[in-house]
Amino acid sequence: MLLAAYATQRSFAWAQIVYFRSLPLAILLTVAGIFLAAWGRTTFAAAGTEIIPTSASNKTLVTGGPFRFTRNPMYAGLILASLGIAYFPGTLPFFVVPVLLFLICNVLFIPFEEAKMQRQFGDQYTDYLRRVRRWI
Repeated sequence: MLLAAYATQRSFAWAQIVYFRSLPLAILLTVAGIFLAAWGRTTFAAAGTEIIPTSASNKTLVTGGPFRFTRNPMYAGLILASLGIAYFPGTLPFFVVPVLLFLICNVLFIPFEEAKMQRQFGDQYTDYLRRVRRWI
C-alpha cells in the first residue's frame, strides 16, 4: 500500500494538495508503532503460541503484555507505524494507507480471528472480550 501511495503521489499532481509534514511526529509514531507490534509478537513468543491465527499451535489465549490494553496490538502497531510513515512525505495518498489498513483489519481480519478465538477458548475468551477493547 505504501508503494501504491508513493506511485500515486509521483504520478498525479492532485496527490500533493494535502501537505502536512512533520519529521518529529513521523519518527515518534513510526517507532511507537513498531515497538507496539514487536511487543505483541514477543509476548506471543513468550507464551509459546503462534502468530498466525489459523495455526494449529495457537493453544494459549494471550492476555498479558500489550494484550492487557488492546486485543490487537500488532494491527494497532502496523496502523500507527503507517500513520507515522505518512507524516514523512505528508501527502494525501500516504494518509489513505492507515485508513485502509484500519478498515481491512477491522472488517476482514479481526472478525475472522475473533470468531476462531471464541470457538477455541469459549468462556475464557468471552471474559477477555468484556475486559479488553478491540483497539484502545
